[in-house]
Amino acid sequence: MESTLTTPPLPPLSGRKILVIDDDRLNLRIIGGILRGEGYALAEGDSGERALVLYEQFKPDLVLLDVMMPGIDGFETCRRLKKIYGSRCAPIIFITAKSESDDVVEGLGAGGVDYLPKPFKAKEVLARIRSHLHNQALVEQQKLLVEQLSQANAEKNKFLGMAAHDLRNPLASIRGLTEFLRDGSVGPLNADQQDLIETIHGASQSMLELVNELLDVATIEAGELKMHLDAVDLAALIGKSVGLMNMEAAKKKTVLNFAPGSTVPKLMIDSAKMRQVIDNLLSNAIKYSPPGAMITVMLSADEARGTCTFAVQDQGPGIPEGERDRLFKDFSRLSVRPTGGEKSTGLGLAICRKIVEAHHGTISAENLPTKGCEFRVVLPACA
Repeated sequence: MESTLTTPPLPPLSGRKILVIDDDRLNLRIIGGILRGEGYALAEGDSGERALVLYEQFKPDLVLLDVMMPGIDGFETCRRLKKIYGSRCAPIIFITAKSESDDVVEGLGAGGVDYLPKPFKAKEVLARIRSHLHNQALVEQQKLLVEQLSQANAEKNKFLGMAAHDLRNPLASIRGLTEFLRDGSVGPLNADQQDLIETIHGASQSMLELVNELLDVATIEAGELKMHLDAVDLAALIGKSVGLMNMEAAKKKTVLNFAPGSTVPKLMIDSAKMRQVIDNLLSNAIKYSPPGAMITVMLSADEARGTCTFAVQDQGPGIPEGERDRLFKDFSRLSVRPTGGEKSTGLGLAICRKIVEAHHGTISAENLPTKGCEFRVVLPACA
């Protein structure tokens, strides 16, 4: 996969289209002479009503709009253009002999970006117009860059998905074959061979976990995360995860204690994806807590707010100062390390955040007053 991002050049300002609206023919002639000399394309009108018609036909890059006109004045014309075209509306500069602050404030409040005072000074007119057209050109350049980045990101996700998918099957085969050898299915192994098989099995398992997480990231960022919502007993889901994770925690003489604080109603959630979040938070708590630690798992409901909260409190080192903003980002690892040499891809918490947000919930982390950290997931009672 090859993708090249290039900064598009700023388009030239000559040839840019300017709509000039003024009921005074002399003013139109003067400003027209100034602008045509710079290569701008002009359309002219003498009323607010005419401005609305010409804008649709001419599609200008900038509008010069007189304030005092018969019919609808410049302020009202500006408001109508902004209402019709919204963020796509070209910048509007008011032409006025007034310079009182109240008039300036009203014009800016109507959506104008600047004022041109009468009588016109050619250098000032051109300088102000160049400034706003240049700003507009920069915005257009940024939009092109965003489109390029979006396309590059989509290509990246496609590549990650293809690579991860192609790697998963052979890695699963390697892991399965090592288990086959480890169990003595083809004969006994000596101590050195057993150690070698265990090393291969552990490495293939770590790689398989990374590949699966890459697939998750690619799927989520491509907008292909499919949610299969059902009424789920969250307490039972957490209980199953705690039961299985306690076997893993026992290797470090660590204990997971699940303490549901109240009766929690069933939630409309995707049980498989929420189980992934639960498992990841429990696994992290085990990884970063010292051997022999007590990890507390809590679940509670807040009827007044219509939310359910699932929290995991560990006894690890907590979140280092200045690293909180990296916690839920892709491939981001903190300076703290697992206490038992466990592996970390830096993707788990980023995936958790995306899954929780897909359930219209929030996930956060705070250091505890004494020691450790609490990860908290808040879900709406009706996800």
